[in-house]
Parts: sequence; structure tokens; C-alpha cells
Amino acid sequence: MRFLDACRLKKVDATPVWFMRQAGRYMPEYRAIRRKASFLEMCTDPAIAAEVTLQPVRFMAVDAAILYADILLLARPMGLKLEFVKGEGPVLTPPVRSAKAVAALRAFDPDVELGFVMDAIRLVRRELAGRIPLIGFAGAPFTVASYFIEGGPSKDYRWTKLMMHAEPRLWAALMAKIADATAAYLRAQVAAGAQALQLFDSWVGALSREDYLRSVKPWSDRVLAAARRTGVPVVTFGTGTAPFLEDFADSPADVVGVDWRLPLDAAWRRIGKRAIQGNMDPVLLFLPRPQLKKAVRAVLAEAGGRRGHVFNLGHGILQETPPDNVRAVADWVHEWTAR
Repeated sequence: MRFLDACRLKKVDATPVWFMRQAGRYMPEYRAIRRKASFLEMCTDPAIAAEVTLQPVRFMAVDAAILYADILLLARPMGLKLEFVKGEGPVLTPPVRSAKAVAALRAFDPDVELGFVMDAIRLVRRELAGRIPLIGFAGAPFTVASYFIEGGPSKDYRWTKLMMHAEPRLWAALMAKIADATAAYLRAQVAAGAQALQLFDSWVGALSREDYLRSVKPWSDRVLAAARRTGVPVVTFGTGTAPFLEDFADSPADVVGVDWRLPLDAAWRRIGKRAIQGNMDPVLLFLPRPQLKKAVRAVLAEAGGRRGHVFNLGHGILQETPPDNVRAVADWVHEWTAR
């Protein structure tokens, strides 16, 4: 399979392509389901999650499916209340800001308490019938911890950084609990049938290099090492990592995700012979076709035909993106890189 081979730096017949958030609100089929079910209902109903995972696979020629789920699903079995509030996003209560709150976080069996995720994986694998691989995923410890501490999205990560700096032992205790739960969750996904894994560290770019190295990287690497031991390819992805890309890439992962802020050729010069995933700006999917073609060609030119390139965006597909543009990009990547 193209995607799995590229992750392992093997020769492929064309550059593989998939899109972060390829299942989502830009697709009318998704919106039809969303009108009848809440976001959490869609994530926790295996039949719905499987159907939404498969919608983009039926629509366009992507080289991988990615499971429809959310990085915060493990919050509930760990003991937090999780809601998705319109206009606000995820809300977690109570915020985890004390030693008592950290101690109260529970270990759990993902096959039992997140069994609906494993059921969705099995349904998708059966439907895909080996045509393309299925990617499982989880949130990286820093991003998940930030949600736990802030109680939702944040602009400045104030409470998170305060714990990291003022209470390093408490921070380590929290990160250890999240890292171990995440590692177990990813192992369960592979046992259920996931053929690759991606760890999302969407907020890591809020950190200085020193904070990342001291307080975050050891825990991310702990999860990535556990994921790598499952035997499937592992992708590490973060946004805003250019200031410490070498450190971010120096991990147990097979593939390094790069956002649009850094050209791919520059990224390769900095991290050496590694597989790289990326990295078109999602906003460019709104361009008229002539300009969109130029944007795709620019990414492919930066990749320079190297082994180990997985074409993707620098972050997820945005709402209101024209679906036909997404499909066209997948077709162009295959056509223009056919070997």
C-alpha cells in the first residue's frame, strides 16, 4: 500500500495522499448525519463513526482512511465530564489544576471504556477490505494535558504553563497518567485493526524550545515508543514546530508531520533522511483551480520526488472547503507523481 510503503521510505508508484480532517463538515454527507446526531454521538456510535470515516474514501482517491474520533475521548473514562458546546468547542470539567485532581484521574481499559472506538475500527477495516490502510490516532500528552488543565481551548495556556513551571512534580504526574493512558489506547487501536498511528500535538507550537525539551518531549517520546512497538508506522504531527523541528523529529516516530510554515525541502535539510508528511496550507483549498494547481505543484517541487513523502495539509481541512477541490488535489498528486 502506497501510504504504508512511503512511511517506511520504500519506493512507491505515486506519492500517497490523505488529508487531515478529510472526514468532516465540508462534506454534505457528513452534515446530513450531523443534523441528526451530536458530535459525541457520532464519535461513540460505531456505525456512525465508521460511516463518516468511509465517506471521503468513497468520494475521492485518498491512500489512507483516518478513523473518525476525537483526541479527548479518553477524558471521560479518566473521570472528567466532556461536552462540546456550540461556539465554544470542548468543555472539560472540573479543570485539572491541583494534586487532588491529578490523583483522581483514573487508569482504564480502553477495550472496555472506549470499546466503541475499537468496534468502529473493525467495521471500517471490514468495509475497506484491504484496499487502503486505516490510520488510528490520539492526542499527544501536552495537547491533552492542556485541555485538561485549561478546561477547553486556550489562547495563552496560562494555567498549563503555570503548572509546568511552578509545580514540575505535579506536571510530571499528570503527563505520566496521560501518556500511559494514551499508549494503552493506541495499542488497543492496533489490536482492533488500525494499520498506522498518528499522534497529534496541535498546541505544541505554543512552547519554547527549552520548555518542549524539558517538560514535553520525554512524554511524547514515551507514547511514540509504545506506538512504534506495535509494529505499524507511526506519524508525529505538531503545528508551529519550526523553532525546534530537529528536536521534534528526533523521536521514535517513522514520519514527521510538517505544517505549511516551513518549506518541505528546508525541513528535509534539517532532519535528514526521514519520511515527511505535509504540508499545503488548508486555506489554499479555497483557491480557483489555476492557483490551486500552482500550490500543489509547489509542494511537490519542494518534495523533489524524495522517497518518504506523504502529501497532506499543514493542518485539517477547514469548514466550507469546496469538496471538489479536495478531490482534485488527490487526483493531481497521483497524476503528477506517477512513476
